[in-house]
Amino acid sequence: MPTDSERTVPEQYGGFAVTPPARYITTTAADVADGWALRRVTSPSRLFGANGIRTGTDGRIYIAQVAGSQISALDPETGDLETISAMGSEVVAPDDIAFAPDGDLYITEYYDGRISVRGADGATRVLRDDIPGANGITFHQGRLFVDECRPGGRLMELDLAGGAPRILLDNLPMPNALEVGPDGKLYYPLLGSNEIWRIDPEGGEPERVAADLGGPDAVKFDAAGHIVSTQVATGEVLRIDPRNGERTVLATIGPGLDNLTFVDGRLFVSGFTGSITEILGGGETRTALADGLTWPLDLTVGADGTLYIADGTFLLAVPPGGEIRTAGMLFSPGYPGYIRGITAVGDGEFIVTGNGSVARYRPDAAESEVLFDGLDQVYGVAVSARGTIAVADLGTGSVHAVRSGGSEVLARGLHDPMGVAFTANGTCLVAEAGAGRVVAVDGSAVDTVVDGLGRPHGLAVHDDLLYVVDVQARTLIEIDPKTGARQVIAKHLPVGAPAGVTPKPLKGLLPFSGPQGPFTGLAAGPDGTLYLSGDAEGSVLAIRREER
Repeated sequence: MPTDSERTVPEQYGGFAVTPPARYITTTAADVADGWALRRVTSPSRLFGANGIRTGTDGRIYIAQVAGSQISALDPETGDLETISAMGSEVVAPDDIAFAPDGDLYITEYYDGRISVRGADGATRVLRDDIPGANGITFHQGRLFVDECRPGGRLMELDLAGGAPRILLDNLPMPNALEVGPDGKLYYPLLGSNEIWRIDPEGGEPERVAADLGGPDAVKFDAAGHIVSTQVATGEVLRIDPRNGERTVLATIGPGLDNLTFVDGRLFVSGFTGSITEILGGGETRTALADGLTWPLDLTVGADGTLYIADGTFLLAVPPGGEIRTAGMLFSPGYPGYIRGITAVGDGEFIVTGNGSVARYRPDAAESEVLFDGLDQVYGVAVSARGTIAVADLGTGSVHAVRSGGSEVLARGLHDPMGVAFTANGTCLVAEAGAGRVVAVDGSAVDTVVDGLGRPHGLAVHDDLLYVVDVQARTLIEIDPKTGARQVIAKHLPVGAPAGVTPKPLKGLLPFSGPQGPFTGLAAGPDGTLYLSGDAEGSVLAIRREER
């Protein structure tokens, strides 16, 4: 099992010679100005998470990655990765995959509701674009079956020639990765009811096979005909006898498991965090691909110096000198949904944004409270010394001051507002990414504080100095608002999309907010250390003044 310590690296920047990353490759390392030091808090990720997986005829494990719109192939022996379908291609948010008898790769595109086909020549075509929440997919005797992971989802057989689907079942509570068993029946997990069911592909009444599980999100079959199923909430890998429902825990890895596949009888499972783990005998495991951050967005630092990372489906915590741990995740009680923006407001308490809402979140108490809802694409959030909550809504080009049950518009008509910060005197600053500037807003006026930027994202204020991440220039800039003096303190940062790539936005589908896009968060610790989301490579960087 990948341990938390495997996600922590030494103080110096760099050092991925042992396991070179596949998601972000550069020949220019990040650099800092004189008087500054840079280190990685977490290692770069090799994938954009790991979702549906299948074994190819070449013995490699093919891995769908929703967050990065990418498909990769892993050699389980050497750890070598090859990108099969890259970010920016025609495939968007691939969730699961299956090989047809002729070798073509069929792909479910979760957010776009599509089933696409990628041929051996790399060409891609859309088979259907009317399958909202398209998720589980499998072939059986040349026939293609898919389902929709959403409330009221359908399970159906698709016509390979593009004709109308044959609906086997509908109104299902979030069906997920399905498979045909040795008895010829189609087995499918239901996340919404915590069960596994089966049905004859020719039709008829479905039968429940197992209940009261740990959040089943995938089923496959071992050589003995047993169901093997990943449990997203408990992190267990279960073996279930389909004849009587008896179950055995093969291993417990941790919450966020997604799918599984067999390679010559060896069992591998995938996890949201990009891990591929081999399940050995006696509950033992082997890391085939270490985990990491899927898509680090906003950051915040608690009063005790603990760094918190909003990684979409996970909230992670890194205490000073300690190892990374999970503070909350999508399937844990009280989780407020996909988190984009976050700021600490007390001991173990946060204000977070996501799913068009602003919420107060207490992960240790497993509870959250929606303060305001009905917004669109909410990103940055900040709280002033007087308790005013400001949030940036990229979708409507507005900034809101939020109070429980209501909000006041501080600015309208902004071009892609993203990061938010308050100065010591309570001035609300907003990164207007689309206009290349930082503005001050107060409900009556919008004043330019800094202009001439490329695409600013995260903001932080410390000791009356403003810090801005310019994603387009890949720089971190220090600005003195009083004099206007500015200095680039870090450059060549691993932020934004790869050169020449325009990522396609991920459409929203509950429980995930959307459209989803990248956000390079920035936060300042009590000691002045600046923490930055290296969203391109899936890491967090720490930048601080050198001691003299």
